[in-house]
Amino acid sequence: MKRVKYKKVRNVQPNYFEYTGIHTTDPVAMQLFVYDDAGYEEYKKVSLPRVEKEIHDELQIEDVKWLNIHGLHDVELIKQVGEMLTIEPFIISDILNVARRSKMEELDHVLFFSIKSILPGEDNDHVHVEQISFLLKDNLLVSFQEKKSDFFTHIRERIKTHSGIVRKKRNDYLLYLLLDAVMENFYITIEFYEDIIEDLLIESKTNDKPDVLVRIEKFRENLNFLKRSILPLRDALFNLKSEHDEADYDGIEKANYGFFARLHQKSLEILEQIEYDITNLDSASNFYFSSQSHRMNEIMKILTSVSVIFMPLTFIVGVYGMNFDVMPELRFKYAYFIVMFIMFALVVGMVIYFKKKKWF
Repeated sequence: MKRVKYKKVRNVQPNYFEYTGIHTTDPVAMQLFVYDDAGYEEYKKVSLPRVEKEIHDELQIEDVKWLNIHGLHDVELIKQVGEMLTIEPFIISDILNVARRSKMEELDHVLFFSIKSILPGEDNDHVHVEQISFLLKDNLLVSFQEKKSDFFTHIRERIKTHSGIVRKKRNDYLLYLLLDAVMENFYITIEFYEDIIEDLLIESKTNDKPDVLVRIEKFRENLNFLKRSILPLRDALFNLKSEHDEADYDGIEKANYGFFARLHQKSLEILEQIEYDITNLDSASNFYFSSQSHRMNEIMKILTSVSVIFMPLTFIVGVYGMNFDVMPELRFKYAYFIVMFIMFALVVGMVIYFKKKKWF
């Protein structure tokens, strides 16, 4: 899995169709699920004409259709999907431009969701970022992924095995399950970083090397990116709730609004945990600086004490280093030993005095 440097994503103009991500090697593939309570059909590596045929098949007009697209670099194919669904051009542009923030748009009975899937990288210093978009229209749900991944494997198994209520619900419930699966990646990333943050908190108390502070700043940057990614989703889910309160939106069944309220609550929990982890990193950073300041104070205290101790000794040496003819002590037999004793006594006395004062 390649590392995404999320700071260096190319920006493009609205309504300009260009894929701005890095996943351009694997071929674009589409999978289609058609299901109801009675059964399901799965089409792997399906073509666009076959998708169009299944969508407009009158015998299964009430069935739920889930079209999942792996890969966005085939811009022409994505445009054709948009034309097939009569989607506004700026929505297709938002799907292809992975630099855009997470968002939700509702227009002409089409609900558009764009969300970032974030997982920790192998080197611990960066995160893997993938934009996943969803289009909800009638009984069809289209999901767009930048590359092939296994985020939704368990949901496919639930459809195949008729586990839970997914095949009894419309595509709005399927959208809830897909969004929930993507949001779980935030929990995985946060839990991964929490273990590292705990180690950093301990290391900041024992290690005075500058690389500790560098790592703290890197993880703070990654957590801030997580925060910037989840904030728009929180707002989008809140707006969806507001539309429900105003009874202006009928793309989601009223009985299923409770599921999206859970997602909104999850986004709040994720934000709270991110804020808590950022606070812990701030604490580690503050402790590191406090520890450095304390060490510096200890060093300065020792150096000051040594300087103070040697100041009277330097004065004595300076006095007897002057070249005057009349200095009685110079010709006294025991003058050297007396001066040395006085200097030694001064040192011992000052050390004892400093110890009693607990200055070192």
